[in-house]
Amino acid sequence: MQAKLFFLGLMCCGIVHAQQALTPEVLNQLSNQGEATPAERALRNAIQAGSISKLTAVPNNPKARDTWFAVEVKNSGITNQESSGRCWLFTGTNVLRQRAMKNLKIENFMFSHVYTFFYDQLEKSNLFLQGIIDTRRQPIDSQQVQWLMQNPLSDGGTYTGVADLVTKYGLVPKDVMPETTIANSTSEFNSHLKRKLREIAINLREKSEAGATVKQLEAYKVAELKTVYRMLTMAYGEPVKEFTWAPKDKKGKLMGEPKRYTPLSFYREVCAPEEDLNQDYVMLMNDPSRPYNKVYEIDMDRHMYDGHNWLYVNLDIDDLSPIAVASLKDGVPMYFSCDVGKQLDRQTGFLSMDNFDYGSLFGTTFGMNKRQRIQTRDSGSSHAMTLVAVDLDQEGKPTKWKVENSWGEKNSYQGHMIMTDEWFREYMFRVVVNRRYCPQQVLDLLRQKPTRLPAWDPMFMEEE
Repeated sequence: MQAKLFFLGLMCCGIVHAQQALTPEVLNQLSNQGEATPAERALRNAIQAGSISKLTAVPNNPKARDTWFAVEVKNSGITNQESSGRCWLFTGTNVLRQRAMKNLKIENFMFSHVYTFFYDQLEKSNLFLQGIIDTRRQPIDSQQVQWLMQNPLSDGGTYTGVADLVTKYGLVPKDVMPETTIANSTSEFNSHLKRKLREIAINLREKSEAGATVKQLEAYKVAELKTVYRMLTMAYGEPVKEFTWAPKDKKGKLMGEPKRYTPLSFYREVCAPEEDLNQDYVMLMNDPSRPYNKVYEIDMDRHMYDGHNWLYVNLDIDDLSPIAVASLKDGVPMYFSCDVGKQLDRQTGFLSMDNFDYGSLFGTTFGMNKRQRIQTRDSGSSHAMTLVAVDLDQEGKPTKWKVENSWGEKNSYQGHMIMTDEWFREYMFRVVVNRRYCPQQVLDLLRQKPTRLPAWDPMFMEEE
C-alpha cells in the first residue's frame, strides 16, 4: 500500500517518465516482436493446453535409474504426513525412532505425531500471544507487530521445535494416541485457530492501551489459552498423560509384560537419550548469501516461548558435505531440509538439475545462482526429510544422496527421494548433526556471538 501511494504521488507530481509506466508506446515496443512462426504458434498452443512439467521433462534420464548406495542407514516403515505441514515433526521423530527400535529390539515402530503436534500448537499459541504482550508499546503497523499478526502460528517447523517439545513433553507410541482426520489435513482448522488468536491479540493490545499491567495481560492470556486448549482437544484429542504399553513382534504378540509410562518416562526409556537434543547437536546451513564460518540466530524462529531459536553455523558446501558423510558412515541418519519442489520428478522421486528444461520451452534462461535465489526469495528451506544414504566416487566424494520422506510408501521411490550431488549443492539448506561428527574448527565457531536476524529473514521459512 505504501509503495502504491508513493507511486501515485510521483504521478501527481509529474515525475513519472515515459518509460517508467506501461504507456501505449512501451506496450507497442513489447508487443511488436514480429509474426509468430508456425513452430512458435504450435508451442503456445501446447503450453496453454498442457502441463509445463510434462512439456519440459527430460526423457530417460539415466541417473534416475541408479538406486544403489554404498553408504546407507537401513530404515523400516515409511510415514505419511498426509495433507499437513508437519514434515519437520515426522523427520525429527523418524531420526529418534531408529534409536527406539534398536533399544526395543523391534523392526518396526512409530511414535504418535498428533501427541507432539498438540503441544506444538499450544506452545506456538502462547509464543504468539506473549509476543503481542512484549510488543504492546509498538505501533500496530510496525514491522514486528505486523509480522506477528500475519504469522500467529503454523503447522510448519524446524528441528529445534522437535528437540524442545520432546524434551519437555516426551513421546508416546502411535497406537496410544493415533492420528485424527484434522491432524492429517490441518489447513481448515488452523484458519479458525489463527482467527481466534488474532482476536485475543487485538484484545490484549486494547487492554494495554487502557492501562492494564503486564501481569494483568498475562493473566488474561492464560484465561484465553483455555479456549485454545479446548479447540485443540476437539481437533486432536486430549493429550495422553499416562499409558500402559509393551512392544509387539511381527505377529502382534507382546514382547514382555506391559509397563506403566508417562510420555516423558517412555521417551527416556526407549530413546535412552545420552545426549541433549539441543546442546549435543549442531545445525549446519549452506547460505551463500551470507558470509561462511559465522553463526546466525533467527528471532522468533522457535516453537516455545522458553525454547531455542533456530541457531546455525553457516558453512561452505564443501565443508558441510563431509560432516554429513561421516554421520552416515557411522550409521546415524540426520534431520535434513531443502527446497524440495525444485526440479523434482515426483513419479520417480528423483531430484536432478537435468530433470526439466524450462528455458528451452520459454525461449529464455533461468540463470540465478543459489545466493541470488535466496536474496530474491525464489528459494528457501521448504521441506524436511531424513538423510539416510550417500554414494561416493573413488576419491570419496558424494555423487548422490537419499532421504526418507514422509509422503507415504507409495510416493516417489518406495517412499524415498534420490538427489544428485549437484542438486544437493543447489537446493540443500540444513542438516542437523551430532557434535562428534564436526571438526573442531566448526565447533570452535559456536563460541562466537551469533548474528541475530529478524523473524522476516528469508531463512525463517519453516519446513512443511
